[in-house]
Amino acid sequence: MVFKVYYQETIEEVPVREETKAMYVEAETEEQVRKSLKNTNYNIEFVTPLSDAALAYEKENNEDFRVEKA
Repeated sequence: MVFKVYYQETIEEVPVREETKAMYVEAETEEQVRKSLKNTNYNIEFVTPLSDAALAYEKENNEDFRVEKA
């Protein structure tokens, strides 16, 4: 399953919608995603699974789309 992770680049940043970035991570569970990003300096705001339709939309509308493995 592919999850969309919304994050700030550093833990010190206050979450501001306009500064939020997104990445896509392939994993079995949200817990796996969070564990794989534990050693980064990211301030993770939200992790959500993507349906097949949402994944297709992201691929189509995001030229920098790439999926990372957990």
